[in-house]
Amino acid sequence: MHVNLVDLSWSFTAAVILHNAEEALFLPSWSEQARGWYRPVSKGAFRFTAAVVSLAFVILTLAASLETASTPVRYLFAGYVVAMLVNAAIPHLVVTVALRRYMPGTITAWLLVVPMGCLYLWSAVHTSAVEVRTLLWVGPLVALCLLATIPVLFRLGRHLFPRSHQAQACSLTKR
Repeated sequence: MHVNLVDLSWSFTAAVILHNAEEALFLPSWSEQARGWYRPVSKGAFRFTAAVVSLAFVILTLAASLETASTPVRYLFAGYVVAMLVNAAIPHLVVTVALRRYMPGTITAWLLVVPMGCLYLWSAVHTSAVEVRTLLWVGPLVALCLLATIPVLFRLGRHLFPRSHQAQACSLTKR
């Protein structure tokens, strides 16, 4: 079986973008109702964060797709795949089960991101594009870096899209 990692990387990226879009549409409202489990986040701040993360991932995918992609770029991409697999479990699956209420992003995570991510990682290891031994430390490192970046992006998004401006925009569109 011929495995094309470039096609798999773009398929995985499309799955992640759909996942991020589901979250951007529904997670801000959900976060208001899930206080205690999830810190409420405004639509503007969350959508800004989702857009920045998605754009950065598309750029990473483009870099990883090039024939001249360096080993660090391949591992950074694989590490992002690991981070998204963890994200499917924690918080999505854990919070959905614990609250007995759907957390936005869970369906796209488990129907698209997890299968595509597992297929990509299996193929990357099988074709020797990455080694498991290195991925065992790179994956968690990338996940932690991504996790540390999210609050910074939320803060920037809150600054760029304050709630008062969103409320004014909503009231203007209802007139």
